[in-house]
Amino acid sequence: MSESPIDPHARHHAHCLPFGAHLLGAASAAPRTRFRFWAPSCDSVQVEIEGPGTPASFDMTATGNGWFETEVDCGAGTLYRYRLSDGTLVPDPASRFQPQDVHGPSEVIDARAYSWQHAHWHGRPWEETVLYELHVGTMGGYAGVMKRLPALAELGVTSIELMPLNDFPGARNWGYDGVLPFAPDSAYGRPDELKALIDAAHGLGLNVFLDVVYNHFGPDGNYLHAYAKSFFREGTHTPWGPAIDFERSEVSDFFLDNALYWINEYRIDGLRFDAVHAIDNDEWLRELSDHIRAKVQHGRHVHLVLENEHNTANLLETHFDAQWNDDAHNTLHVLLTGETEGYYHAFADQPIRRLARVLGEGFTYQGDPSPIHDGKPRGEPSAHLRPTSFVMFLQNHDQIGNRAFGERLRKLCSAEALRAATGLLLLSPQIPLLFMEEEFGSEQPFLFFTDYTGDLANAVREGRRREFARFASFSDEKRRAQIPDPNAPQTFAASSPPVDSAAQPDAHDRLDWMHFYKSALTVRAKLIMPRLAHAKALGASVLTKPDGSDANALVARWRLDDGETLSIALNLDTKDVAFEHAPDGMVVFETPPRARDQVQEQTLPSYACVAWLTGDVNEYASTHDARKVVEREWHA
Repeated sequence: MSESPIDPHARHHAHCLPFGAHLLGAASAAPRTRFRFWAPSCDSVQVEIEGPGTPASFDMTATGNGWFETEVDCGAGTLYRYRLSDGTLVPDPASRFQPQDVHGPSEVIDARAYSWQHAHWHGRPWEETVLYELHVGTMGGYAGVMKRLPALAELGVTSIELMPLNDFPGARNWGYDGVLPFAPDSAYGRPDELKALIDAAHGLGLNVFLDVVYNHFGPDGNYLHAYAKSFFREGTHTPWGPAIDFERSEVSDFFLDNALYWINEYRIDGLRFDAVHAIDNDEWLRELSDHIRAKVQHGRHVHLVLENEHNTANLLETHFDAQWNDDAHNTLHVLLTGETEGYYHAFADQPIRRLARVLGEGFTYQGDPSPIHDGKPRGEPSAHLRPTSFVMFLQNHDQIGNRAFGERLRKLCSAEALRAATGLLLLSPQIPLLFMEEEFGSEQPFLFFTDYTGDLANAVREGRRREFARFASFSDEKRRAQIPDPNAPQTFAASSPPVDSAAQPDAHDRLDWMHFYKSALTVRAKLIMPRLAHAKALGASVLTKPDGSDANALVARWRLDDGETLSIALNLDTKDVAFEHAPDGMVVFETPPRARDQVQEQTLPSYACVAWLTGDVNEYASTHDARKVVEREWHA
């Protein structure tokens, strides 16, 4: 870890990239820019500067190992491309901005031009995290997201997580088809507008996370094959094409610098690494983590989170803060909806016992054979990990957007069941993640959307419809034809939240849901969050029906930092369940209202979630001014 402390007076931040366009004289009367480009498949390269007249081309000097570089008298705002030896013009793979989209010229950016207003911000500890995943484009760009920040902070969210921003073709994309990892897409605003959004979030006490995609490039606008074939392992294929060769130093450095670029230049507080199982290189992931932590200023809280289908628990022991817990989502989804097709098939057998394992040990699959992985073992033992090593969610971009019609849970289960599951989500010591508009009980779809044209647009539309042919409800071709076209503008419009929630026809219902979320998050912030750093799961037990079979109900317990116990009872059954041994202590949250009255009569009501804290909670609550909060939230 670097020993340099955070400078509270530093207003300008930049990450010096060893490649791309680096401004050498931004403050001088005659600025100069260094261009450095890796093109091992080319014999010669020129940098072409665009302007009002004829473009000017400058030869680049080969410096060995496929590198070319030169310096040109030009400054911020200059548009440029690289001309390959065969005459092809390509954007800079390390472009900081593409004002004319992925096929257009790159722009030289003065990374130090923005003056940070909250330069003293050092982030929040991981255990304080309540994540809110959002899509910048559907919320009106950086300016639209910024307007929503005060309401999110008031709700109890502590961290916003931006879906991928890197440049994609067209004006709209759900984020995972980017091709230029250093260039935030121009459809959302300019780089300084993104910095202003992050700065404003910090001013409100919000961390900002960014979802980054290092496992593949999108299908349109990736020119790497034209000048750097060795960027890929041509003999190894993924669902998106040849695998990226992370064992080549130039490729590894490209992504290592990308991570530090977002953290140091944009002051991002955390990164979520998309689908690292597709990278299939755990040693490189460890190197990534070590590299970031060695280069981050001393005193900053920077958090690293994985999405990893392999459930590799050892990566969470020392290198990464947490993993998205798909096991938790999939189990709860089966319990709430009864759906068992696709990847839900692996969670259809005894889902309540699988949920008990999630709450007591982290992962459901810890080396167990998985029916959707050809019966091969999946995962590693995870019971030794802290509960905060897992990010729990009921909904996210994947689980909604990968559905044919993008349905949210409000369309798939009862409101009462969803409230009970939400109570567990918001009060469990695992880190909660909400998906945008979830706090309003939104029924609006979030669809898969792109902005492709021509043959690619046709291939994406028809390929998506074929993808659902294996599901019983889409066996009919006419039914599949109803799946929205990802490229249609109305598909994007249908996925974009309303600007003003209060003006919606269902405004009262939306506000009722919002209050429910805010109530639970208030209890979390005052009574649970301060004691999570070293919490430990104590296990979960399944409740039974009169005939001795499992009810869809359980009780889970966790030991908190001060030795007190948090207990949560959840009933997702349609009927009440006998509950003879309720935990001792103070009820700190309940749904439905007055559920504790039935608990006192040894019954856990249907669709209920009740949470208790044991020990001297009265003294603790008084100390943290939370006793009144709890009483108010009970009866609101």
